[in-house]
Amino acid sequence: MKNVLSIAGTDPTGGAGIQTDLKTFEAHGVYGMAVISAVVAQNTFHVTGMQAVPADLVGGQIDCVFEDIRPDAVKIGMLYDKEIIHKTAECLRAHHAKNIVLDPVMMSSSGQVLLRRDAADALIGELFPLCTLVTPNLHEAAAICGHEITDRDGMEQAAKEIAAKTGGAVLVKGGHLADCADDLLFDGETCHWFPSPRIDNPNTHGTGCTLSSAIACNLAEGHSLAASVRRAKRYLTACIAYGLDLGRGSGPLQHKVGWE
Repeated sequence: MKNVLSIAGTDPTGGAGIQTDLKTFEAHGVYGMAVISAVVAQNTFHVTGMQAVPADLVGGQIDCVFEDIRPDAVKIGMLYDKEIIHKTAECLRAHHAKNIVLDPVMMSSSGQVLLRRDAADALIGELFPLCTLVTPNLHEAAAICGHEITDRDGMEQAAKEIAAKTGGAVLVKGGHLADCADDLLFDGETCHWFPSPRIDNPNTHGTGCTLSSAIACNLAEGHSLAASVRRAKRYLTACIAYGLDLGRGSGPLQHKVGWE
């Protein structure tokens, strides 16, 4: 069995963060592990508070995992501040971590800021270069690049700009496009489009967490980057299409064991 680690914040309703990462790992048949970077009080329609875990304790969690059950892939989500980012990068470098997938969580689906403003540069400068893949949505890619992104041409431009900053592959997610949900993978040389129709389901809480976790699972299993993205999108589409309807806001997904 392959082992996959998530480093992320929590969601007590189970729709995003560590909880949904572990559900995704279970559905993919890998052994899931979790390092908690922040405890977040949130549900499907708002965030009411959060407390970052001290950076040294985040590092201690990472060290405990690597010295005992070495991950075959690492998914990174919410890190919140530059101290946690620095410690996470330091530990992953020290342990020569591989197959790192970073979902640059900057804001919740309800609009709450989940990354301190002074931490963005640290995220880009310290963690992006360690990653096999970075998976920003349109809003996150726009924040990184400093300009609005509204169409496929803009997605290609943004992916190349982000890759130039870090030297790694970039998946710009098109879930916020007006007419479709196409994603773009730029591997440093070639653009690969992954077309996807928009599913009529407003309950999409945790889609970014789910997609990045599923990609990490597939990389751990030895699939190529493009194949890992393709398989992960198929999994996410199945989760959304199930049509689970829970909560008062944008509800969580149904994670499907045996989805293939």
